[in-house]
Parts: sequence; structure tokens; C-alpha cells
Amino acid sequence: MSGFLLRRVLATIPVMGFVALFVFSLLYIAPGDPAAIIAGDQATPADVERIRAGLGLDRPYLVRFAEWLFRVLQGDLGTSIFTSLPVSDLIAQRIEPTLSLMVVTLILAIVTAVPLGVIAAWKANSFIDRAIMALSVLGFSVPVFVVGYLLAWIFSLKLDWLPVQGYTPLAKGFWPWLENLILPAVALGFIYIALIARITRATMMEVLQQDYVRTARAKGVSEKAILFLHALKNAAVPIVTVIGIGVALLIGGAVVTESVFAIPGLGRLTVDAILRRDYPVIQGVVLMFSFVYVLINLIVDVIYTLIDPRIRY
Repeated sequence: MSGFLLRRVLATIPVMGFVALFVFSLLYIAPGDPAAIIAGDQATPADVERIRAGLGLDRPYLVRFAEWLFRVLQGDLGTSIFTSLPVSDLIAQRIEPTLSLMVVTLILAIVTAVPLGVIAAWKANSFIDRAIMALSVLGFSVPVFVVGYLLAWIFSLKLDWLPVQGYTPLAKGFWPWLENLILPAVALGFIYIALIARITRATMMEVLQQDYVRTARAKGVSEKAILFLHALKNAAVPIVTVIGIGVALLIGGAVVTESVFAIPGLGRLTVDAILRRDYPVIQGVVLMFSFVYVLINLIVDVIYTLIDPRIRY
């Protein structure tokens, strides 16, 4: 067990190294001269050169990367060009709304999608199965922002049940916090639910054809126990895999969802930084999201070993 975990942890090091190299290169692979873009149209050549020197663009690439990586390892993600504040402070100010949105969406998606997938497999080729799969196709087809605007129009503007935008910190109460996250979580989780439900159905249908399932039925084991205790446990590895992979959907969808519902999270920070060409902020946020995604996949690998001990070897 410890050997498996050590190998997985060591495998993340070169991945994060490559991610760091890519993130650092964002400043240089962007079209145009970064210094000229930041300076603006009215800047003089002296202004551009001053910005170029401030960004370190007048020094060798590998030297700049080594210095930047050394600072990152110490927790220094640089300073925002627009606000002159440390990027780490800006991320710390915005991380709670994004983390809250992702956690609520993840819980909502798993609690909803896994039972739907199990029921669809149990009632394969029935009206229930076709209805769930039709909903799944709809989830893949409709963009997040369309679902978000539709939910806001129905439940906020027409019914006046939920707030249309904004975010309330958890410190101000659980219900005010959750109330602002329900619509964004449903909008963001729509495609995620569709993905998990389809994979759950496909995996469960395969498992339900196994001999031990027929034996359990012959012994009189209840259908509920067969579905959720025997079959679902053996179908869990692919489901956990797609849940981990789907975190990338949450990260990408959070940018759009936070813009639709005016949530002051990392998604909004990323959009604002891109519009302002605030490259240190863009680098810091992308690096943090990448680290979170790698960490989630490491956690998924650990869960594999708990579900199926054979994977440890």
C-alpha cells in the first residue's frame, strides 16, 4: 500500500513540473509583445521597455523560469500588474466562493447521478431508462451558461424563490450560503450529472450480467441489496474514475458559471485577469487549478486501492 502511494506521489512531480513550465510560458506564447499589450496603445517606447524590464523579458528564458519556479516553491506567485497586490492574496480572497461552488456541485452530482445510473441499468430499455438517458443527452448538449440563464429566469425572476446572483460567506449562516449556491450548482452540475449517470448505467449493465448477481437473485437476496451492495461496489472503479476526470469540467465550468451568477470567485478573477492582460494572476490561477486537478487524481488513485485491493500491486 505505502509503495503504491509513494509511486503515485512521485509520478505527480514531473506532471507538475511540466504544468509549471507551461504556465510560465503563457506570458510568452500569447500573441504579440506582452509588454506592449500591458502598456497600452498610448505608451511610449520607453514605457514598453520599462515594463519589459519589470517583467524580466530582457533576460534569458531559462533564467527567468528558474527564478519564477524558485519563488513559486516558496509560495510567491508574483504581483498583480493591475492591482499591485500579491497574487496569492488575490487567490486567498476569492477561493472560498469557488471552492464552495465546486463542493456543492460535486455532492449534488454524485447524489443525483449515481442513483439515476443504477436505476437506468436496472430498468434497461424501459421508459425510465430512456427518459434518464434523454436527460443525459440534454445535459451534454446544452451549454452551462444557457442552463444558468434559464434557471435564473425561472426560479429568480419569475418565481422569486432564490437569489439571482451574488455570494454569501459561510460565516454568515449555512442557509444564506447555500441559497446563493443552489442555482449555480445545478447549472454547473447539469453536464456533470449527465456524464456520471451514463458511465454508471453502462458499468452497472455489465456488472448485472455477471454470474454472482444471478446467484444472489437465486438465493433470494433483495434487489436493493443486489444493486447497491453487490453490483455498485464492483462497478465503482470506472465511476470513481469519471468523477475524478469530471473535476476538469467543474474547473472550466466554474469560470462561466461565476460570470453568469456574479459570484466573486476564482473564475471571475480569471476572466478579469484575461481582459486586463494581468499575466501574473493568470499564471497563478492556472497553476493552482492544475495543482488541484492533479491532487484530485491522486486522491482517486488512493480510493482505487480502497475499492479494489488488487490495484495496489
